[in-house]
Amino acid sequence: MTRKKFYLVREDMLTEAMQKTLEAKALLESGRKKKINEAVHAVGLSRSAFYKYKDGVFPFHTMTKERIITLSINLEDRAGTLSMLLATVAQSEANVLTINQTIPLQGRANITLSIDTAPMSVDIDELVENLEAMEAVEKVELVGSGS
Repeated sequence: MTRKKFYLVREDMLTEAMQKTLEAKALLESGRKKKINEAVHAVGLSRSAFYKYKDGVFPFHTMTKERIITLSINLEDRAGTLSMLLATVAQSEANVLTINQTIPLQGRANITLSIDTAPMSVDIDELVENLEAMEAVEKVELVGSGS
């Protein structure tokens, strides 16, 4: 049997049918839709397209067996910004494993944050979006994952 190869592909490179398949799968996994027919109708996808792609496209976070990710975050050097950042991480129920912060230079610091994602109540993408939405956060990058 030939071993399957996997590739990491940016979302905007996927076909519309693949993106809608991911949306339908998310609706089913969250319980917002109970039946495949309901989920594909909600996202505007045919059942045949769903079945074609359902076993071939997955969100990044479901493909990683590892539960530890490392984020690199550029943060403005203002009082309380690290505390607010950690509160946002805590709201996602992630477990902070390590925090490394550079000495702030020119009003900016880099934070390297390793977190255990297993207990998270949101997916990794949503956590990154929540961090990026913070006023003092300039950039968030997923720089690694591992066990």
